[in-house]
Amino acid sequence: METLIYSFLAGVSTIVGVFVLMIFGEPSNKVLASLLGFAGGIMFAISVFELMPEALLLGSMTITVIGFLLGALMMWGLDKVIPHSHLSTADHLEIENPEKMHVENPMLRTGYLILFGIALHNLPEGLAIGAGFESSPEVGLLIALAIAFHNIPEGLAIAGPLKAGGLDNLRLLLFTLIAGLMTPIGTLIGMAIFNISASLVGASLAFAAGAMVYIVNDELVPQSNKMNSHFANAGIITGLLIGFIML
Repeated sequence: METLIYSFLAGVSTIVGVFVLMIFGEPSNKVLASLLGFAGGIMFAISVFELMPEALLLGSMTITVIGFLLGALMMWGLDKVIPHSHLSTADHLEIENPEKMHVENPMLRTGYLILFGIALHNLPEGLAIGAGFESSPEVGLLIALAIAFHNIPEGLAIAGPLKAGGLDNLRLLLFTLIAGLMTPIGTLIGMAIFNISASLVGASLAFAAGAMVYIVNDELVPQSNKMNSHFANAGIITGLLIGFIML
């Protein structure tokens, strides 16, 4: 139950981004760069220093390597077929695969495709939280924290275009919440898998590590560096050190 609670809180942190947009407007590039960098640093530290060694301990080198590659490949596959976006600055989105979704209002179309993409990306993040708690409560909590920091800018990415497209605040919060709730659903799937065998737990830990490393390298590091490389590096270094010290 504790695992699901933390996964739920990490997932619904997307609505924090909506509240920030509604109350304060767009945050600065420096703030977003720091948040994304910090999340990336923690996720990378957890993957390399905890999940991979634990996966090797529970399974084997072959299982660990295959699990890691499958996690990375799944995220790569989602990037190729699912419409989604990346924040390149606080007020600019880079859209991938927009042709996969068709909505007449261009701003609503952008918002919906971002919502759809982020919702599906949140499933493996939920699995990563479950894998972390399977390793230890401290690791699970750190992963949930990193994903929560990662989800705040994602909430902004969803809310901005939908609000510009004319969506009211209530539906804005509802849609963003739905995207966030995919995280605990991913955790539930993971918890069902973890009860089968120790080797499968090891494979799942490696899978979560592969997915997180891909997210860090494909999304968090490039996005944060485009916004402000100095604050991005400060965030990454801080996240790495905190992850290393707490593991």
